Amino acid sequence: MADVTLIENADDATIAAWFVREIGAVLEQREGPVTITVPGGSTPFPIIERMLQADLDWARLVIWPNDDRIVAEDHAASNTGKLRALFEPAGAEVVTLSVMEAVPAFDIAWLGMGADGHIASLFPNTDPQVDEERAILRLTPDPLPPETPFDRISLTLPSLLNSDRIVFVMRGEDKRAVFDAAQAGDSDLPVARLLGAARQPVTCFA
Repeated sequence: MADVTLIENADDATIAAWFVREIGAVLEQREGPVTITVPGGSTPFPIIERMLQADLDWARLVIWPNDDRIVAEDHAASNTGKLRALFEPAGAEVVTLSVMEAVPAFDIAWLGMGADGHIASLFPNTDPQVDEERAILRLTPDPLPPETPFDRISLTLPSLLNSDRIVFVMRGEDKRAVFDAAQAGDSDLPVARLLGAARQPVTCFA
């Protein structure tokens, strides 16, 4: 079971500063790229905007979406398109998810979580496994969220677990209750499966 550090009531500026410190530390520790995976949804983008105000060597950063809707990158529902619009002007590379991509180990896996316990696009109906042989999956959530009724492409649990540290950022008491139950081992939701298999530090901003 994961060793979770819970940080409550942190605002976007505080979370952004935390990520800047962590990314900066990795940049200083070694040469070469720093690779992180980032969630979609509405929560990350204001945090990312604040992060990018910091003076870091963003050109060494490689960004992988956790998942994406299978739409064109100029579509309003595309996580990749939104990430490109933010990170690429700063010099960072943003990867387009494809089942053919070789997924690296991540320095940081930044995750969100739905109220149903899904992470990335690993919804409960997809029955994600920690021993999944594939690194990336195409899948269909059931039910399809009405605001984004599209098939998905997603990193798998082993891909997310292949990281030096895991960070959750979530909002709302309903999600906090789901996360707490998962951390306690009281559910078998996707987030619980990930936490049950995690051996690296996990930080949760809630």
